[in-house]
Amino acid sequence: MIETAKEFIQRKNKEFDKEKKLKFKHIERKGKHIHWREAWVFMPQTNHPEKVFLFERLRAGKFEGKRSFKYGGKIGNISYRFGYYIVGKIGKMNGKWTWGQYCPIIPKRDFNKLIKLAKKQRVIST
Repeated sequence: MIETAKEFIQRKNKEFDKEKKLKFKHIERKGKHIHWREAWVFMPQTNHPEKVFLFERLRAGKFEGKRSFKYGGKIGNISYRFGYYIVGKIGKMNGKWTWGQYCPIIPKRDFNKLIKLAKKQRVIST
């Protein structure tokens, strides 16, 4: 049976509470950017029960590895990441929640609701 959006959100919140360090591959694939997940909010899409949006506040950490150009970001800078999880329909991810691999598409009313929720839960710092 497929995990509901509510069950998925509960599970991911527990995972995120335990692991806040994130590593992103550098575009040249010779190093990694370290960020710290400070705050986040999940919200199901209103017209798609198998899609959940994520809005995160990240704090930049150090860079690991090599790079051929100077990165403009500084340790401690705040960035926001917006993405989504969706229940896969093909291959090994069929019936499992997976990170959306494309740019998120979000209904207007859901976008406004997500931003309002992110502000209410202090994910967006002012």
